[in-house]
Amino acid sequence: MAELNTPLTIAGKVLSNRFSLAALTNLQSHVDGTLTDDEYNWLVHRAEGGFAMVHTCAAQVSQTGKGFDGQLGLYDDRHLDGLKRLASGLKKAGAMSIVQLHHAGMRTPPQFAKGQAVAPSDIEKYQARALTNAEVWDEIACFISAAERCQRAGFDGVEVHGAHGYLIAQFLSASINSRTDEFGGSLTARSKMLNEVIKGIRERCGKDFVVGVRLSPERFGVELSEMQQVAQQICGDHEIDYLDMSLWDVKATVADGDKAGQRLIDCFTKLDLSGVPLGVAGKIYSAEDAQWCLDQGADFVLPGRAAILHHDFPLRCQDKQFVSQSLPVSRAYLAAEKLGPAFIDYMATWEGFVANP
Repeated sequence: MAELNTPLTIAGKVLSNRFSLAALTNLQSHVDGTLTDDEYNWLVHRAEGGFAMVHTCAAQVSQTGKGFDGQLGLYDDRHLDGLKRLASGLKKAGAMSIVQLHHAGMRTPPQFAKGQAVAPSDIEKYQARALTNAEVWDEIACFISAAERCQRAGFDGVEVHGAHGYLIAQFLSASINSRTDEFGGSLTARSKMLNEVIKGIRERCGKDFVVGVRLSPERFGVELSEMQQVAQQICGDHEIDYLDMSLWDVKATVADGDKAGQRLIDCFTKLDLSGVPLGVAGKIYSAEDAQWCLDQGADFVLPGRAAILHHDFPLRCQDKQFVSQSLPVSRAYLAAEKLGPAFIDYMATWEGFVANP
């Protein structure tokens, strides 16, 4: 099995180690989606700390799908200057630079929805309306245009966010997606939006531009067995360069169904992914945790909390006994790790993360 500090090749590009910064919400962009110094410093500092691949936060591809305050924008050329600066900074620090493409769908908060949140179908709980067929194609075009803008800015690639109950994951879900057109019904039809986004990015941006996909195996209406099928299909089509599985907890077991008791990570490491590198995320807090993931067959790891607490987590993990800083931590600690005030305030909403003043 691979060691954490061994190189990994993705799309012909050699990563110096097996660590990738997970895409993390940080609330640090300007209201119009343009980059701030705080967001630049947070991400570049992780590249300087040894992360061989760095993902931005989930970045907004369409004005209809903003997911949170301070979200990085990709839907207008006014975002280009900041994107160019960020891509350049990450490249200078030696990291592969990846922008995560995101549309919140029915989970778009009311204050950001342009009149009403949109979804595959009418969803009363979220007061969301179904997209028309033409609008689905419009949103697909937004993902593709956003990827092209990222390429123009100098990023190495993009990651399509198909996880966590956002728009593409909503289309994948049989319980959320009740459409009767080409985007609903069978798993093949429910996967059509994801596949059209992947295909369109590849056609527009070429084979040398890195294209990854993030999926989650459960929650928010998706079924594990179907996500296994989707993972195999998108890898088998040879249109993506890596698969990022957000497992919530890499050591979790399946709770029910015919795979009850199996380790969730095994449900993907044992698939035939046609040689596509597999990354995993979820409660990776130590060097031992990270190496364990590789020992189970993953190709790289995507720490989140550990990367917030240690910008140099990959370097620290050269000590095989390293364990992340215990919680809570002070605001001064997080500021020293290059989190800006908005990000620190956000982390303070996580129970037990930030110490009371």
